[in-house]
Amino acid sequence: MTLDTLVALVRDSRLYDLGLPLEPGIPHGPTHSPYLFSLIKQHGQVVYREGVSAATDVFSMGTHVGTHIDALGHVSKAGRLHGDVAAESVQSFAGGLSRCGAHQLPPVVGRGVLLDIAALRGVDVLAADEGISARDLEKACEAEDVQVEAGDTVVVRTGWTRYWPDHARYHANPAPGLLVDAAHWLGDRGAQCVGADNYAVEKVPAHGMAVHVALLVERGIPMIEMLDLEALARDRAFTFLFVALPLKIVGGTGSPVRPVALVAA
Repeated sequence: MTLDTLVALVRDSRLYDLGLPLEPGIPHGPTHSPYLFSLIKQHGQVVYREGVSAATDVFSMGTHVGTHIDALGHVSKAGRLHGDVAAESVQSFAGGLSRCGAHQLPPVVGRGVLLDIAALRGVDVLAADEGISARDLEKACEAEDVQVEAGDTVVVRTGWTRYWPDHARYHANPAPGLLVDAAHWLGDRGAQCVGADNYAVEKVPAHGMAVHVALLVERGIPMIEMLDLEALARDRAFTFLFVALPLKIVGGTGSPVRPVALVAA
C-alpha cells in the first residue's frame, strides 16, 4: 500500500473521538488526585510588540483520572508484577516503576472491536450490580457478527458514560463491569488491549481486583478505562482502526490517552 493510498483511506474514514473531556470536577477515584486547572498568565499581563499577548496555563492530575491506560505495573499480586518482577525491586517514590511503567507501553494501533453489552441486554445503561461474563462476550460477538482475533483491542460498552461527569453517579459502588472469566476469555483470544466505558473495566466492588490481575499481571494486557463509546454504539460501528498513544511518563503506573477510532466510510 502506498503512502497516498493510506492517507486517502484515513481521509475518507469517519473519525470517532473516544476520550472524555478534562475539566475541574470530573470523576476521580478515592486513591487518585483530582484534575486541577488554572490560567497562570492572562492576555494583557505580558504584552509584546504591536499589542501581541499570550495566555498560558497549568494543569495537574493523577495518571488514572479521565480516559487513561493502566501500565502493567499498576497492579501486583503477592508482590509480583507481570513477568514475575518483584515490585519492591523496581519501585521508588521518586522514580516510580523502572519496570512495567507507562514509559514502556507501546502505542496501541490495530483493529478495534466494540462489544456492546448494554445493547445486547436491550438497555441504555447496565444496572449497577450487573457483571459481564465470558458468555456475554460470546453473545455480543454473535449478535454483532464479529470475532475477537489476536492483536485486537476490545472495548466493552456498559452505557456508564451517560453518567459522566456526575462524580457520585459515575464513580458509584457497585458499578457494572467485566467478571474474571471474561478477562480470561479475552486473554485466550489474544487481545492486545482491553477497554471499557466504566471507571474500572471490571465489576465493582472488585474483590482482589481479579480482572486487573488477570489482564495486567498474568497476561500482560494493558487496560483503558473511561472510554466514550456512545457514538460508536449509536452508529453500530463494531470494528474499526483503533489508535491510542500513551505518554512516555517515566516510572508512571498509567497515562492519560485520547483514543480514536477510524471507520471506513
